[in-house]
Amino acid sequence: MASEPVTEAAPRGDPRDVESLLEEHLPAVLAYVRLHCPAVVRDHESCADVVQSVCREVLARAGGFELRGLPEFRKWLFQKVESKLVDKQRYWLAECRDPGRELTLSADRSDFDQLYASLTSPSRAAMAREKLARFEAAFAGLGEDDRRVITLVKLQGMSGREAAGELGKSEGAVRVMLHRALARLGLQMHEAAGPTGS
Repeated sequence: MASEPVTEAAPRGDPRDVESLLEEHLPAVLAYVRLHCPAVVRDHESCADVVQSVCREVLARAGGFELRGLPEFRKWLFQKVESKLVDKQRYWLAECRDPGRELTLSADRSDFDQLYASLTSPSRAAMAREKLARFEAAFAGLGEDDRRVITLVKLQGMSGREAAGELGKSEGAVRVMLHRALARLGLQMHEAAGPTGS
């Protein structure tokens, strides 16, 4: 596959290819949303609902895509996710400013928790929820540069070279940044687990 960008102009891509790529990237998209979802959006929608909304939009346009490379598809997909989060935040901030609007809150973790529960025992599901909560809190406690390099390399699946281009740094500098960011993340998770760990 040539490494040219994904475009929406020429309908030469097979919609099944887009669907397959989207399915392959679904865990990373959900993780990205859970880690980057603004609080005002979490107060009104589950992360799974946000992901579902992204998927609907991507699949609705699947016949109009020209797939020209996996790195470009990943970059384009995560731009769509980020755009969706920004749109949702704007929407809910506008809704919150409307005093005549009744706010309905949903538990943003319910869908994800049900998935865990369906795959594991109740005690394992509880442990998984605790570990996920510690991970999210630790990630939120990192500096912007640490969150960015982890997101690019570990969630978006960028190579060292691609991440270096995005960050304006050398590949070696990105490797060091990632190593240090992951070390800080691990340390924060360990400290959050307490003396007994889990």
